[in-house]
Amino acid sequence: MIPSDLLLKNGAIIKSFSKNDFVFKEGQKANYYFQIVSGEVKMNNILESGKEFIQSFFKPPQSFGEPPLFTDIDYPANAIATTKSEIILLKKASFIKLLKSQPEIHLKITTALAHRLYYKSIMATEISYQEPEHRVLRLLDYLKYNIYNLNEPFSFKVGLTRQEIADLTGLRVETVIRTTRNLQKKNELKIKNRKLYR
Repeated sequence: MIPSDLLLKNGAIIKSFSKNDFVFKEGQKANYYFQIVSGEVKMNNILESGKEFIQSFFKPPQSFGEPPLFTDIDYPANAIATTKSEIILLKKASFIKLLKSQPEIHLKITTALAHRLYYKSIMATEISYQEPEHRVLRLLDYLKYNIYNLNEPFSFKVGLTRQEIADLTGLRVETVIRTTRNLQKKNELKIKNRKLYR
């Protein structure tokens, strides 16, 4: 995303988070731009029933949580480190100043946000109307082609658990297990040592 040295030059710091640490919480005021150096972050909501709704996962060098910086609203979700992580934090005022002085960086951020909006609109349709096999493949293809830029058959080793796939597609974990087995039989997925490949 934004070169780390440019962020640090503009006053950013690198902060370490342990697994399950909150980077920010739903309802908290947005004060920083966040970019992952190492580790992984998930964005989620905890519903009134206690069930977790996972919105997305982010890995290096992705950024996350930008929309509230532009709209001056509170965070609509939690951001939680799923592993030990290092994240660059740049204060909001410095981030906005950086974007104003670097149009090419501004375009990169805008493009990334457009990709996320596209993903959310596609997945909203998939979850509402499509069969489980289609939902799972749509999610994995989005990650393979748009996040990891892989094209070869079965070159994408899926880093999500079956539970995480279920959370991201609105399915039950039992349905995901059954669906991935069916997709393997159809040669749409490979399963090796309990890991999925697309």
